[in-house]
Amino acid sequence: QVQLVESGGGLVQAGGSLRLSCAASGRTFSIGTMGWFRQAPGKEREFVAAISRSGDSTYTADSVKGRFTSSRDNAKNTMYLQMNSLKFEDTAVYYCAATPERVLPTLSGEYAYWGQGTQVTVSS
Repeated sequence: QVQLVESGGGLVQAGGSLRLSCAASGRTFSIGTMGWFRQAPGKEREFVAAISRSGDSTYTADSVKGRFTSSRDNAKNTMYLQMNSLKFEDTAVYYCAATPERVLPTLSGEYAYWGQGTQVTVSS
């Protein structure tokens, strides 16, 4: 099993920045791609970004492209999401996810492991 714990969420003004972290534990050697998703109140969970095991390949949703950057440090078993130029509509609970697969899936059903989520609130 793999356990994921997110941190770094909080309240920030529009235009500001936050960096989320996702720490993995357990059978971390089995982790391939890791991803970020978010869910706003009353909305479905949506894909934000994915990063390959090596970190060489990433894929970012159009809604955050150019503002959000994913990275990972395998020595620390940690993935990051740097969020810049935050907008009110970025307000959501952000979840990290992991899969043994080596592709970059964008559907939540393709991820086997999930964190508990961290709240990001952007004030306008």
